[in-house]
Amino acid sequence: MNHWIKDINQAGHLKIGGCDLVELALRYETPFYLLDEEAVIRNVNEYKQAFSKLPNCEIIYAGKALLTVGIAKFMANLGLSLDVVSGGELYIALQAGFPPERIYFHGNNKSPAELEAALEVGVGRIVVDNLYELNLLSDIARKTGRHGNILLRIIPGVEAHTHTYIQTGQLDSKFGFSIAHNQALDAVKKAASLPNLSLKGLHCHIGSQIFELGSYVKTIEVMVGLLAEARQAGIELTELDLGGGLGIRYVPEDQPASIAELGELLTTALTDACRQHQLPLPKVMVEPGRSIIGDAGITVYRIGAIKENIGGKTYAAVDGGMGDNPRVALYQAQYHAVVANKADQPRERTYTIVGKYCESGDVLIDKIKLPRLEPGDLLAVFSTGAYHYSMASNYNAIPRLPLITVYNGSSDIVVERERYEDLIRLHRIPARWLD
Repeated sequence: MNHWIKDINQAGHLKIGGCDLVELALRYETPFYLLDEEAVIRNVNEYKQAFSKLPNCEIIYAGKALLTVGIAKFMANLGLSLDVVSGGELYIALQAGFPPERIYFHGNNKSPAELEAALEVGVGRIVVDNLYELNLLSDIARKTGRHGNILLRIIPGVEAHTHTYIQTGQLDSKFGFSIAHNQALDAVKKAASLPNLSLKGLHCHIGSQIFELGSYVKTIEVMVGLLAEARQAGIELTELDLGGGLGIRYVPEDQPASIAELGELLTTALTDACRQHQLPLPKVMVEPGRSIIGDAGITVYRIGAIKENIGGKTYAAVDGGMGDNPRVALYQAQYHAVVANKADQPRERTYTIVGKYCESGDVLIDKIKLPRLEPGDLLAVFSTGAYHYSMASNYNAIPRLPLITVYNGSSDIVVERERYEDLIRLHRIPARWLD
C-alpha cells in the first residue's frame, strides 16, 4: 500500500485519524490544512526513544515549522520544549501557557524589545547570534536588573547536502559566529566575561531537510572541539544544542533516514568525540520541527477546472495553491497526492496540479498520475504540516486556510478559516482620500 494511505473505507474514501476526508470537506469546506495528531505523537515518542541513551537530553520543538496557540499547548502537553524565533512566536507560546523556562529564543536580528521581553518572562535560553546582539543583551540585562542564560550560535563550517536556501552551517552564513579564525572562541571568551549573562553552552544548526547524516558527525567533531578549547581557556560549557534538520518523505522516491538512525548516530558520535577530548558528556538538545510535524500534515483541495492542452500537459486546478503552499516556488519542493474520494481507484492519467493564483509559477505538482479527475474531486496533498501554514499569505486577497486536527475519529478546529472581512480588518482610508 502507498506509504501515505493507511485507511480506505468501503466507499473508497481516504481516512486520516479515523475521519473520512470527504465528510471533513463537507463539514469544513475546502481547502483546509489537516493535522494527524497520532502521527505527531508517534514522531515525538520516536525522538524520545532515539535519544534515551543520553543521560541528559532535551527535545525542543522548532516552532517556526508550525506554531499556533493550540499547537504550542499540544507540544507542552507532550513534554517538549519550544524554539521560537520572534517576539510574535514568543507571544503565541505564552498565550498558550507554555512554560517560559522551556523556551529557547533564536534569531539573527532580535530587536531590543524582543530581547527585553525574553529577559522579562524568563525564557530558558537566549541563543545569541552575533556580537551586536551579545553587547545589546548584556546592556539591556544590566539596565533592567535582569539576568539571562545564553547559548552562542556557532557556524561549524559544515555544508549539509540540501537546498542552498536551507543550508545554514557553511562558513558563509548569515547565522552565528564562525568557527574560522578563532571568531567563535573569541565570542565564547567575551560572552563568559559579560555581567548579567551566564553562558551555558553552544548551539549549531547546519540546515534543513537533510537526508545524509554524515554531516552531523563532522558537526559534532567541530562543536566538541570548541567545547574543549573553551575548557582549556578556563570556561566550562555544559550544554550543546545540535539543532534540527532531519528530512522527511515528500514523494515516494525520497528515502530519509529514520529518527532512530539519527539518534543512534548522534549519540555514538558525541560519545566518541567527548572521549577523544576527555570531556564529560554535555547536556544535549535537539530541535526537530519538520520531522515532528511535517508528515503529520495534509492539505485537502477541491478540483475545479481541468484543461488539456493538445500536445502539452493536462492541467487540473485546485481551489488553493501558492498562497497556502509557497514551497514549490521557493525551493522547487515536490509533493505526492491522492484523490481522496477515489483512493481505491487506479492511477491512469497524468496531470499537472496548479493553483488558482494569478501566477504562471503557481504549480503544486508537475506531472502526477492520478485516477481520471472530474470537477469536484478532492485532492489530498501529503507532508504539508511544516512551513505551509507558517508561510501562507493573502496573495490575490485570498483568505488563509483553516487548520483542522483529527484524532481517533474526532475532528477539531485549531485555526478558523479567514473570511473576506478579516482581509480588511486592519485597513484604513486616510481622511484626505475621502474628499
